[in-house]
This record gives sequence, C-alpha cells and structure tokens, in this order.
Amino acid sequence: MNVRFVKQLFHGSLTDIVEMDAASNNSVDDIRAIRDEVNFLPTLAKYRVYIIDEVHMLSTGAFNALLKTLEEPPSHVKFILATTEPQKLPATILSRCQRFDFKKISNSDISRRLQYVCDESKIEITKEALNIISILAEGAMRDALSILERCLQEGSEKIDEDLVKDLVGIPKLTFISQIIQAIIESDIEKTIKAVEVVIQEGKDLNNLLWELIKYTKDILVWKTTQKLEIYNQEELKQIANISEKISKERLLQIIYILSELENDMKWSSQKAVLFEVAMIKLCQPVIEGVKDINTPNSTGIEELKSRITQLERKIAQGNIQASNTPEKTKNTSQKEKELKPEPIDFSKLNIEQLEFWPKIINQLKEDRKMLLATNLMGTIATLVNEMTVGIVFQNGLTPFVKGIMERPENIQEIERLVSMECGKPMRIKLLDNQDDILKQKAKEAEDQNPIKDLGIPVNEIEE
Repeated sequence: MNVRFVKQLFHGSLTDIVEMDAASNNSVDDIRAIRDEVNFLPTLAKYRVYIIDEVHMLSTGAFNALLKTLEEPPSHVKFILATTEPQKLPATILSRCQRFDFKKISNSDISRRLQYVCDESKIEITKEALNIISILAEGAMRDALSILERCLQEGSEKIDEDLVKDLVGIPKLTFISQIIQAIIESDIEKTIKAVEVVIQEGKDLNNLLWELIKYTKDILVWKTTQKLEIYNQEELKQIANISEKISKERLLQIIYILSELENDMKWSSQKAVLFEVAMIKLCQPVIEGVKDINTPNSTGIEELKSRITQLERKIAQGNIQASNTPEKTKNTSQKEKELKPEPIDFSKLNIEQLEFWPKIINQLKEDRKMLLATNLMGTIATLVNEMTVGIVFQNGLTPFVKGIMERPENIQEIERLVSMECGKPMRIKLLDNQDDILKQKAKEAEDQNPIKDLGIPVNEIEE
C-alpha cells in the first residue's frame, strides 16, 4: 500500500475524498460543482469518494441536479449519502442507492470503549460514571466522547458519578429518592422542600423530571423482575424498600402524570410553577378520580369481601332461592323494562338553563378541548330527570358535528363534568331541536342563556 496514500488518508488531506455538509451547502450550485469535478480521475486512491452529510437538507433543485449524476455515475466515482432522516429523501434518489441502516451502539459497548480511551489516556474514571455517560449518549459514540472531554476540562483528577451529574445538571440520586419517597407517603411539605433544594442548586427541571420518570420506571422494573443493572447494592436496597410500599398500578399512575407534565412544560414559561403543582397533585391520595390502591379503605376490596360474606350467609340460611318459574321470569322482565330509559315527552319538558353549564364550557376550554367546547357554545343544558341532563342544540345539525359529539371520550368527559357539578352520577342526552314543541320551549329559554350574545357561530347536533 502506498505510504503517501495512507498518511494523507489518516491526516484528512487526501483530495480523492471530498466531504460536504448539505446543511450549509444545499444549493443547486453546490451540486453542480460536484458534478463538474466527477470527470477528474483520482490521484492516489482507486475511487473519488464524495461524502454528503445531512443529505436530506438539499433543496429540490439540488436533488434534481444530483439525480443525473447518480443515474450514470463514472466508474471511478462513489457517492456516500449520510442522513438521519431517510424518509425526507425523494424516492428517485433512494431507488438509486444501496441503503445501510446503522443501529445505535449499546450502552455496554459505549462503556467498554470509553474505558479503553481512559486507560490509554491515563484517565481515572469510575464504573458508575461510565454507565451514566453511556446512558446520556443515547447510542452515539461521538456524544459519549464529547461528554468525557467536558468532564476532563473540569480539571478533576478522577471522574466520578457526581462530577458527571453536576456537569450535565442531573440531580443526585439521593434527592430523586427523597422526592419519590415523599410522594408515596403523601407528604406534600417534604416533597416541595426536596424539589426546592434541587432547584436552588441550579439543576435543570427537565433533567429532574427525566430522572424522576426513570427512577419510578426502575422501581417498577425491580418490583416486576427483581433485576436492575446500573445501581449499587445500597441503592438497590433502597429501591427494594420503596417497592414494598407501593403497587405497580400506583407506579404506572405516577409515570403517566409525570409524562403529562413533561408535555405541558414544553409550552409553558412558568415551568417551576407547573412542576410544583404536579408534585402536590401526585401527593394526593386520590388522583383524577382514581382511588389509591395502597390505601386499604379506598380499594373497596374489604367492602367487596363483606358483601360476598353476607350473600354466602343468606344462601346458607335459605333466604335466597333460585327459581325458574314463569312468575319469576315475568317479574324479572318487568324490572328490566322499568330500568330502560323512557322516551322524553317534549310537551312536558320544562327547559331551563342550568347555572353551571357555562362553567363546564369554560372548563373544557381550559383543558384545551376547544373542538368540543366550540360545538357546545350556544347550547342549553336542562334537567330531563333526576339522572339525566339534556343538551339542547338550537339549530340544524351536520353529520360531521354529530360525529364529534357522539365520540365516547367526549360523552364521558361531559358526563364527568356534569356529575361533578350535580354531586352524583349523571347521564347526558343530546336533544335535537327539530321537534316543534322542543323548538318553542328552547326559544322561551333562550333569554336565560348567558352566552347567546357572544357572536360565535354554533353547530347543532342531533341524536
């Protein structure tokens, strides 16, 4: 092999290898310059190689200019197109390429390579620090080496776990464990104090949230498999202790709420406020109507056992008898008939706007359910019976809007808000205003509608 060729290759001075960054050189002229050069033969190497990085950033005109060369490339020319988003490349380009998909490097491979680099460079580093850097790199060796280089710039004689976490703004595991422990104990004061300490140390809230989700997930994994790799014995003992105090369902609930918080924080300028509110929410025994299964009295299991015991006792005493007689069947059919909802007699319906209805519409707006709230503007909510609230739509309907309102998630959300206002489970009924009697009664109640003068077009829904 030519010594001159090898030296130029490793020093990056070989003219037969041309690298272009398409992110900053993405015009037609840049591609035309390459197209004019491909006719020249290589000087030392067997091929002239053009490496186009971030190729998906090329403009449409640049792709068209490159296409002709790719269709009929000279025999001494090779193109390497590198991208992280192949779906953005035109099909005409992809069809003329051999595709090689590179997978992320595993954490263990990154850790071993970093250990080799540190050994060769006489750098002292702990195993825990290697694990953290490998995780933070997310499969990219270049990012792992960049983090290692930043750690070296701190001037420390030894790179340990605390140094890496301080450098990237990750809170120490002690604080993470304290916050999760306080949440499990429903200790709001302790939770807020632990969060404030982390914030005062200048840690990033996004990193703190990521650590909380990850730690909660690891507790769930330990509770399920009794295996975790990246923790020492003392930390595993602490995780095992926490896992005994909490159920899998509660852990999933915490992860779900923290994930929602992560999405909300992306669009908020008051991240600290959102974070502390979420911590208070997590400390509540009951979250969003879901009972905490760690509280014996809230699960209903004891109550269920008691009811089963009572039924067994009645059966043993002969107080409950099974019978297939026609009379029994008749009574059962009659009861089932009584349970069926009766049709609404519009002539007897007294339409009066419920006071809390505008509040419910505003709540839907605050919850970012604008499509649902918009279609409810101008409607009248009235009490049909003790268990049903009717929503009267005052104009004609379109199938599109009807489809929106009849979605199960929309019905459930409205029934949930109505039930909260009424203080008991309620159903909703979508009332079509095509009936003449209902139309007249709705007109009489229109003056009582506080949102009729907002000037917003209203879509009506029939059932």
